[in-house]
Amino acid sequence: MVWLGLLAVLLEVSLSESAPAKDEITYLPGLLKQPSFRQYSGYLNASENIHLHYWFVESQGHPESDPVVLWLNGGPGCSSLNGLLNEHGPFLIQPDGKTLQYNPYSWNLIANVLYLESPAGVGFSYANDQQYRTNDTAVSFNNYLALKDFFRLFPEYSKNSFYITGESYGGIYVPTLAERVMTDHSIRFQGMAVGNGLSSWEYNDNSLVYFAFYHGLLRSTLWSDLQKFCCSEGKCNFHDNKNKDCQLRVKDVSFIVWFSGLNVYNLYADCVGGVPGEIQFDGNRKQLVINDLGNLFPKNQMSLWWQKKLQDVHQRHRNVRLDPPCTNTTACSNYLNDPAVRKALHIPAFVQKWEMCSALVNLLYRRQYSDMKDQYLKLLSTGQYQLLVYNGDVDMACNFMGDEWFVESLQQKVTVNRRTWLYNDRNGEQVGGFVKEFGNLTFLTIKGAGHMVPTDKPLAAFTFFSRFLHNEPY
Repeated sequence: MVWLGLLAVLLEVSLSESAPAKDEITYLPGLLKQPSFRQYSGYLNASENIHLHYWFVESQGHPESDPVVLWLNGGPGCSSLNGLLNEHGPFLIQPDGKTLQYNPYSWNLIANVLYLESPAGVGFSYANDQQYRTNDTAVSFNNYLALKDFFRLFPEYSKNSFYITGESYGGIYVPTLAERVMTDHSIRFQGMAVGNGLSSWEYNDNSLVYFAFYHGLLRSTLWSDLQKFCCSEGKCNFHDNKNKDCQLRVKDVSFIVWFSGLNVYNLYADCVGGVPGEIQFDGNRKQLVINDLGNLFPKNQMSLWWQKKLQDVHQRHRNVRLDPPCTNTTACSNYLNDPAVRKALHIPAFVQKWEMCSALVNLLYRRQYSDMKDQYLKLLSTGQYQLLVYNGDVDMACNFMGDEWFVESLQQKVTVNRRTWLYNDRNGEQVGGFVKEFGNLTFLTIKGAGHMVPTDKPLAAFTFFSRFLHNEPY
């Protein structure tokens, strides 16, 4: 017993010496009580030029042995601190923009979670030369280099199991990074989880039209025209159809989904702040605000025209903010731009103000991949990694049908037929959604959740996350 106690003391000393003391957050404003777990904020260097901001929260359970989980939000151009402060972090931002409250369903109850703001130009991340034109390949490489820098700074975690997770455009970020990490045997990579991810442009576009119609969003005449102009021989192409009449009808669908006042991220939730305009002016911050991330129907001629218009607006008015539609980013922005918070997070004075999404990064971003089939098949071919694709079933930005079609297209052997999965809340056992398993690959839906699953269904999200990490049946 004495030796066990001495070993524990030596382990604690080793941990305290390994982690970078200059990055430790010793006091975080907004909390009534400071956390019992350690947390760190600073920069991971992808190169001498590119510095990606990270916020690392140690596990509240057993940090020395619990998995390390990387979290990436999407956009492209949106901050992963949204995941921390609004979804599954240990504390959640309150509407006053000053107060944090502890999250009873935080993912760091069972894991060490690394939130990385990527690419450079997003959040507090920056490049010395302030050149923020990038692409999918460069981002995956820089994320990999930043991850290597993390394990250099925190060598005590290099022996822990490691998982990559993310949502939305993270559907591209996560598999492309996993493809790099799987070849690096110094990292104990075990698997990845993608939430409401953009896995295939074609499947996402085509399924959204069906989703919209069967949720009562499209008038019957529009649906008839879509069938007439976009479909032939029992197959419909809403994604890149060259028929002008089809493109016009798809434009109508896109307008209903994005600009009619519906919440694109959760069909049954209200639109925060009321119905947004396509381009607005925020008089308080003296900024133009745009609400389009450009991930739906990207090959439609009307979408291409709209993207060109947004780029022109940005060139004429440099002070442009990109906000996800029907969301309120004010609380997070006010909190993270508070000088006391920036100081606590060790953010240098020269670093730009924090915004939820960067219009500059988004509008300069070059999307190189139209689907992730090759990456998934490469990971699955090894038989070593656990892959989870999960979707809130009332999201329209990356709807569940598109990701289900994508998973089915991988043609893996079904091991568990589609069925309900359950979790327990204070009212007893509840249906969490549906699940279908293909050996090491799982597709799972979350009933009543939108794009940000842990925000809408925190207990259900924590439940399937725990089962994923522990490789337990869903």
